[in-house]
Amino acid sequence: MRALLILALVAFVVIPAVEIATFIQVGGRIGALPTIMLTIFTAVLGVALVRMQGIIALADVERAMARGRAPFVEMLSGALLLLAGILLLIPGFVTDGIGFALLVPPLRRAVAAGLARLLMRPPKGPGGIEHSTRVIEVEVVDVRDTSPPDAPRRLPRE
Repeated sequence: MRALLILALVAFVVIPAVEIATFIQVGGRIGALPTIMLTIFTAVLGVALVRMQGIIALADVERAMARGRAPFVEMLSGALLLLAGILLLIPGFVTDGIGFALLVPPLRRAVAAGLARLLMRPPKGPGGIEHSTRVIEVEVVDVRDTSPPDAPRRLPRE
């Protein structure tokens, strides 16, 4: 719950404050109209780039599935691409910088692979002990049964 509160604080207070400060700085240097036009240009360019990268990401998912492999990293890469699109549509230079960085395929794949490793960790139980998700197959043999191996088996009465 605490992480959600911190995330909300960052999303609704810190990021807008940083973006406003950046707008003031850029607007003071190049003027209000060029700042607004630059913001619109980055949004339009970002949407076009996200669309092109999205087609490539979809092809990556299909290739992974054709090889018989679960496309987990490719799907995370696609989710990061969606995040990049959202960041590029939000007016601001800082969010645009992060969004454009996520459009660089090697960087996006590295972030997706890191997220995959983080998400694929075994769950921790009480006391922080890691639980294994490994399946162990066993065969149960009743050692009390003394009949010959080829004799019909009877269930014991309780």
